[in-house]
Amino acid sequence: MFRTALRNVLAHKARLLMTVLAVMLGVAFVSGTLVFTNTISNAYQNSSAKGFDQVDVAVEPDYQESKGDQVGKPTELTQELVDKSAKADGAASAIGVVNGFTAIADKDGKLIGGGFQSQGGNYWGDKDPRYPLKEGTAPHGANQVAIDSATAERAGYEVGDTVRISVDGPVLSPEITGIFTTDDGNVAAGGSLALFDTATAQTLFGKTGTYDQIDVKAASGTSQTALKAALDKALPADLVETTTGRQLADDQAEMISASMAGLKQGLLVFAGIALFVGTFIIANTFTMLVAQRTKELALLRAVGASRRQVTRSVLIEAFVVGTVAGVTGLVAGIGIGAGLRSLMGTLGATVPDGPLIVSGGTVATALAVGVLITMLAAWLPGRRAARIPPVAAMSSVHAQATTKSLVLRNTLGALFSGAGVAVVLAATTMEGSDGQAPMGLGAVLLIIGVFILTPLLSRPLIAAAAPVLRIFGTAGKLARQNSVRNPRRTAATASALMIGLTLITGMTVMAGSLQKSIDKMASSAIRADYVVSMANGNQLSPDVAKELARVDDVTEISPMRNAPSRIGGETEYLTGVNGTSFGKLTDLKVDDGSFEVGGTQVVVDADRAEQRGWKAGSSFTVSYEDGEKQKLTVAGVYEGNEFFSGVLLDNATLTPHVSDAADMMVMVKTSDGATSATKDRLEKALGTNPAIKVQSKQDLSDDIAQMFTLMLNMLYGLLAMAVIVAVLGVINTLAMSVFERSQEIGMLRAIGLDRKGIKRMVRLESLVISLFGGVLGIGLGVFFGWAAGELLGTKMPTYELVLPWTRMGLFLLLAAAVGVLAALWPARRASRLNMLSAIKSE
Repeated sequence: MFRTALRNVLAHKARLLMTVLAVMLGVAFVSGTLVFTNTISNAYQNSSAKGFDQVDVAVEPDYQESKGDQVGKPTELTQELVDKSAKADGAASAIGVVNGFTAIADKDGKLIGGGFQSQGGNYWGDKDPRYPLKEGTAPHGANQVAIDSATAERAGYEVGDTVRISVDGPVLSPEITGIFTTDDGNVAAGGSLALFDTATAQTLFGKTGTYDQIDVKAASGTSQTALKAALDKALPADLVETTTGRQLADDQAEMISASMAGLKQGLLVFAGIALFVGTFIIANTFTMLVAQRTKELALLRAVGASRRQVTRSVLIEAFVVGTVAGVTGLVAGIGIGAGLRSLMGTLGATVPDGPLIVSGGTVATALAVGVLITMLAAWLPGRRAARIPPVAAMSSVHAQATTKSLVLRNTLGALFSGAGVAVVLAATTMEGSDGQAPMGLGAVLLIIGVFILTPLLSRPLIAAAAPVLRIFGTAGKLARQNSVRNPRRTAATASALMIGLTLITGMTVMAGSLQKSIDKMASSAIRADYVVSMANGNQLSPDVAKELARVDDVTEISPMRNAPSRIGGETEYLTGVNGTSFGKLTDLKVDDGSFEVGGTQVVVDADRAEQRGWKAGSSFTVSYEDGEKQKLTVAGVYEGNEFFSGVLLDNATLTPHVSDAADMMVMVKTSDGATSATKDRLEKALGTNPAIKVQSKQDLSDDIAQMFTLMLNMLYGLLAMAVIVAVLGVINTLAMSVFERSQEIGMLRAIGLDRKGIKRMVRLESLVISLFGGVLGIGLGVFFGWAAGELLGTKMPTYELVLPWTRMGLFLLLAAAVGVLAALWPARRASRLNMLSAIKSE
């Protein structure tokens, strides 16, 4: 039976090629994802580990937890603690570290490193062992800076140049006195690093006289563990925490792995979708192959082969196909992993250097996925073939499904579909995250149910196309009949395309609806002409609001400032605003009381008010960050949203109690409204700072649209794999169908249907099957998009369903294009059949 199975594989090379391709694409996606994420993770981990070469033990401030009315905050690392660390037993030296966000502009004024990886710090003395100088000297004073060599090379900076830098607001223009080398992971990943002398760095980062960390180097012969023990004795335990450099490197590696886990899981989900779609093709292929070899298998049964041997022969074929697909998919996946890494560089995302990682786990996973998916899909057709009695198989009595089996299938499909719809509808009535799991379960049940019912659905839906097909005469009529001749095969083929389009349509509906709702929220909640914020989401210096207030056109301005507090023994973040202007810059609906912010009068959002039992006129005592207490009165209760929520009070009341004042954003209203000239004046007032965004409501809307468009394009690219696999499925089905109908096609040719008619018939059949899958997919996608929107609507009052009719039309055209393209080769093959040979074939 083993030799028979191998001969069958070799005898049907062309038929199994599409199956191998379908499995190979899915395996390539899986292995490519593993290679890519492992390579990137390893590169970052190695780069990060190098950054701890100069740290044997790190001394960090201990965080004092919030207790009673006392707001928790970190302790301070003073120069005294640095000196004590340097004198500890086994310590060779100790360096006080100060760091924070620092944006560097290139010579064209554009931000280097994208902002999120732009860092600054302090250069320790005249010769800092962490940062060997490549050129120049160490920085001294507020007007000097040293930058990393990678940034200097990218931007074309040299020692002696003046560079534009921003820490948290207005632009600084220090002179570059030195260029240094570093193993810092952020720099290796495309970021930048600017170093000031220690006093300047402490002033710029709001750490006057203190440090963020103390890096201690061990003396020769002293281990990291021994040095840590010595520091624990020398330093006050209630003020600091000590960690070895090795532990820091391990923690960083674990954090990098965790951050890559989300990307890996996301990519593997799409790989799983491609494999799921591929499973339909494999099952379809083996079903047709087994059906075509029914008499052959029956003869094997007649000469003594058992049912188990027949099933085993089919599974052996699947094993061979799966192994070939797994190996080729692994090779293709390695190429995909390398390509994705190169693509990141092309898109401007710098990745640290490192080897391509192809682990044993990746190899085993690729082979296991290829073999198991193929054998699982082939098991049912093999089992079904083995159960056919030899005599019935030789007389083809088995060919038609029994009424009992059809009733059972349709009943099962109806139950799954009904349960799926019921669970999804029930999930839409739940609150936020509570409904996510039920909705996911309902979606799976419904997709399974629709797949089971697809043979039943195919007849009425395809029959609906009959009037259009009549236009094509005999070829159209034959195409319709061929489409419903084997409903199960048509269903399996259409289902592969249906799944891909369900996901694409559902995500498009959700993205469009979310964008619309956020736009609506922004336009209804914000009256300000401009919102000013840092490009990387960091906090702004209070100087930004002061500079903007000096611009002639500015009529109203309000910085928004966050600070922790304690209310009723719980931590509560307060938001400071300009009480006299905030109401003119926003349009928040007040449910109770009035929107009066000033002195001890505050306003709170409805959720917070309900949670704490507050209403207009209620009073409560707040303990500020500095320990001072104050009694505040609720003037009004407003409806919160994604932009504004919590307790709002006047900055004049809040700021005196804040140790390091900084703003989340600044809202600005001008006399001329949102015009390009006004925007230019505001940007110039801030020194045309590349790290600061001045955005109108339209800019905010465009940013949101760009974010959703980027996300959708990425999803479309990933889901394209599933669509490609679906195309292979249509090609496979048509090719097998043409082979099965060789005699029929020969007869059609003999009675007068020309080659063009044969081609037209096969193309129309493919088009009908693809459009059938497209209609089902778009219908399910709209349903799932609506359901997910209903769930989101519980947390987003402005949510409204938006049906992207244009895109859905394009998706239907995509399904039609799939049908036309997939039919090219099978139609050509059918038209070239020799009519006499075809008529004589069995």
